[in-house]
Amino acid sequence: MLTGTHDSTLVALSVLIATVASYTALDLAGRIRACSGWSCYAWLTTAAVAMGGGIWAMHFVAMLAFSLPGMEVGYDFRLTVISLIAPVFVTGIAFFVVNRKDTGVAALLLSGLFMGLGIVAMHYIGMAAMRMPADLSHDHLWIAVSLLIAIGASTVALWLAFRRTGLEMKLVAAVAMGLAISGMHYAAMQGAVFTSHGTVDGAQGHASIGQTALALAVAAATFLILFLALIAAMFDRRLTLLVEREAAALRRSEEQFRTLYKKTPLPLHSLDENGIIQHVSDAWLDLLDYSREEVVGRPISDFMTEDSAQRRTEGIWSRLLQEGELKDVEYRLVTKGGDVRDVLMSGKVVRDPEGRFGHVLGGIVDVTERKQAEEALRQAQKMEAIGQLTGGIAHDFNNLLMAVLGSLELLRKRLPDDPKVQQLLDNAMQAAQRGASLTQRMLAFARRQHLKPTAVDVPALIRDMADLLQRSIGPMVRIETRFPLQLPPALVDANQLELAILNLAVNARDAMPGGGTIIISVRQAKGSEAEGGVLTANADYVCLEVADTGEGMDEATLARAREPFFTTKGVGKGTGLGLSMVHGLAEQSNGRLVLKSRRGVGTTAEIWLPATQAGVAPPQPEAPSLALERPVRSLNVLVVDDDPLVLQNTAAMLDDLGHRAIEAPSGEAGLAVLRARSVDIVLTDQAMPGMTGLQLAEAIRREWAEVRVILATGYAELPVDVPPNIPRLSKPFTSQRLAEAISRAISASKEERKVVSFRSRHA
Repeated sequence: MLTGTHDSTLVALSVLIATVASYTALDLAGRIRACSGWSCYAWLTTAAVAMGGGIWAMHFVAMLAFSLPGMEVGYDFRLTVISLIAPVFVTGIAFFVVNRKDTGVAALLLSGLFMGLGIVAMHYIGMAAMRMPADLSHDHLWIAVSLLIAIGASTVALWLAFRRTGLEMKLVAAVAMGLAISGMHYAAMQGAVFTSHGTVDGAQGHASIGQTALALAVAAATFLILFLALIAAMFDRRLTLLVEREAAALRRSEEQFRTLYKKTPLPLHSLDENGIIQHVSDAWLDLLDYSREEVVGRPISDFMTEDSAQRRTEGIWSRLLQEGELKDVEYRLVTKGGDVRDVLMSGKVVRDPEGRFGHVLGGIVDVTERKQAEEALRQAQKMEAIGQLTGGIAHDFNNLLMAVLGSLELLRKRLPDDPKVQQLLDNAMQAAQRGASLTQRMLAFARRQHLKPTAVDVPALIRDMADLLQRSIGPMVRIETRFPLQLPPALVDANQLELAILNLAVNARDAMPGGGTIIISVRQAKGSEAEGGVLTANADYVCLEVADTGEGMDEATLARAREPFFTTKGVGKGTGLGLSMVHGLAEQSNGRLVLKSRRGVGTTAEIWLPATQAGVAPPQPEAPSLALERPVRSLNVLVVDDDPLVLQNTAAMLDDLGHRAIEAPSGEAGLAVLRARSVDIVLTDQAMPGMTGLQLAEAIRREWAEVRVILATGYAELPVDVPPNIPRLSKPFTSQRLAEAISRAISASKEERKVVSFRSRHA
C-alpha cells in the first residue's frame, strides 16, 4: 500500500478555485430571476457551467496536487471529459428545478441530493481516469463522509443561489462553499488506497513540474472563465439597473399621462381598429353618466343613437381609417339615463414608427346647448317673421273691417225698419266685430298693440275674475289657486293679462273633455330659473302658471303651439290665436311664455312677467262715452288716408254726423288742402306711404298750431316718442267712437285757448 502526498500550493489553489467558483455561481444565479425569456436560460446555463466547471477544476487541480513516490500518474481523456460534463449537467438540472416559483422544501432537498450525488460521481469518475502502475481501492467510511459533505454543500448552495443576499453574505457563503467542496474532495482522497505493482522509488514525494504547470494552466483558464462570467454579470446587472430605471421612469410617465388623460376636462377616448373603447377620460364618463367598467371594452357605437351608429358603420369609420383623420363629425350619443346629446366627434389614427395601426385618439365636443340655442333662435326668427307678416295683414284687415262696419252702420240708418233686414244687418255686423276681435289677437301675437303696463297685483286680478273663469269653463272643471302671502306686483297691461288668463283657462278646459282640474299658481322667481335662458338672469319676475290634468301634447304639437292659426281643435272650434296672443303679450311685456307638456300627463303654461316694486294700480275702467251732441256749427274735417274705401267710408260717417268732410289720399295732398282752405280738425291714418300720420301732424303743428289732429291707426307700431296730446282712434271705429274723438279734440282745443301766457317784467 502506497501513501501519496499533496502539493500545498496546488491544494491552496484548488480551495481558491472552489471558493471563486461558488461566489461566481451564487452571483450568476441571482441574475436568473432578474430576467425573463431566453436570457433566463442563458444565465441558468452560465451559472451551471460556473458551478459545475469550477467544482471540476478544483477537483482536477487537487488531483494534480496529489502524487505517489516514484510513480508517474496519467489521466484517461474520455473519462476526464465525462467527469467535467457530470457536475455541469447535474448543477444545471438542480438550478432549473430550484428556480421555479412553486419550488418547496422537498424539491430543494431532492435537488441537493441529486447535485451532491452528481458531484461525488464526478470525483470518482475522475479518480477512475487516473492511469498509474498501482491498484486503487476506497474506504467505505470516507466515501460516506464525502457523499454527505457533497449533498450538504449542494443543498446549501441551491438554497443560497436564489436568495437576495448582499456582497458580504455572498463572500461568507462562497468561502464556506469552497471549503466544503474542497473538504469533500480531500475526504474522498483520504479514503483512497493505492497498491503498487512493483518496486517504488520513495525519493519522489511531490508533484512533478509537468503536473504543476498543468494545474496552473487549468486554474488560470478557470479563473479567466469565472472572471469573464462575473464581468458579464456585472454589466448585465448594470444594464438591468438602467433598464429598471428607464422602466420606472416610463411607468411614471405613463401613469402621469394616464392621470392627465383621465383628468383632462375634455371628453377623450381611445379606440382599437374595430372601434372598441380602450380608454376614456373622466369627462367622457361624466358626459354620458357611465362608469369606466361599463364603457371600456365595448364598441363606441353602443352609446350612439341608431341613426348615428348606422352612419358611422356605413362609411364614416372606414373613411377615418383610410384618411387618418376626421374632424367635427356630427353624432348623437345616448346617456345612461336615456337623454340624447348632440356632439361633434373628431378622430385621428395614431401609428407606430413602422406605420402599423396603433389606435384612434378621439375627442368629443358637446353641442347640445348650442343646438338648442340655434333652434330657439331659428324659432324666434320664424315667429318674428310670422309676427311681422301677421301685423301687416292685421293692419290691412282693419282697414277692410273699417269700410265694412262703417258702411253697415250707415246702411242701418238708411234702410226701412224691417225686422228681417235688421237681423241680416246685425249678423253682418257681428261677423265684422268678430273679425275685429280676431285682428286684435293677431296684433297681440305680432306685439303691435298699444299696451298700458301698470303694476298689477296678479293674485287679486285672478280673484276678481274667478266668476268669469268659472262661467267660461263650465261645471265639470274645478279651479284651484295657489298664491304666496308676499308677492311683488307685475308690470303688465291688466286688461290684456285678463284676456290671456281666460285664453289659457279655455284651452285647458278643451284639453279635458271629461272634466278635470285647472291649477292657477303665482310665484316670484329669478330670470335664470326660466327655461331657455332668454330672460335677465338676476332680475325678479312674477311667474303665473296655469296647469291642467288633460291630454297633454306630444313634442311635435308642443313645438308649434305658439304659431298663429295652428290648432288641434276641430273645424270652427278655434282660431289658433289663443296661445299666440299670450305669447305676444308676454314678449311685449319683456317677459316670456313657457309651455311644458307631456302626452297623457297634462300641460303647464307659464307667463313670466317683470316684477316691480311700484305701488299697485288697479285697472282703470274706460272713461264713459261723452254724450253725442251736435256741435254748434259744422266742422271742416280733413280726412287723410291712402285706402280709398276707408277714405270714402270715413267721409260718409262725417257727413252723417253733420260735418263737412274733405278727402286727401296722402299727407302731401293733405298739406296742400290746408294751404288752400280753412280746416278745423285733421283725421289722418298713421301707416301711409311717403308721409306717415305723425309726420303730417308735426308739419301741421309747425304751420297751423290751432288745427287739432286725430291719429287713426290699425294698431300699427308707433314710435316711442308719440306726443301724448295727439288723440288716437283705433280702427275699425264706429260713428259713435268717431264722434267721441272729435268731441275730445274740440274740448282739448278749448282748454288750451283758456291758458293765458304772461311775460316776465324783465323780458
